[in-house]
Amino acid sequence: MVLWSYPPPPGQLKMTAFFFVAGVSLFAIGAHLSFANIAPQQARAKARKDLIKDRIRKLLDD
Repeated sequence: MVLWSYPPPPGQLKMTAFFFVAGVSLFAIGAHLSFANIAPQQARAKARKDLIKDRIRKLLDD
């Protein structure tokens, strides 16, 4: 907890609250977009993994 030696003016309190809400909003939007786009990323990772497994199997079976 921060203890001020002087009370902040009302304008400073409003700006602090605005920037706090803006930061929380940006964080929430980023988290939402990250979870919304996770399925295509997982599909690409699985396709790469399967491709590497198939190539290794071919090399070891030969």
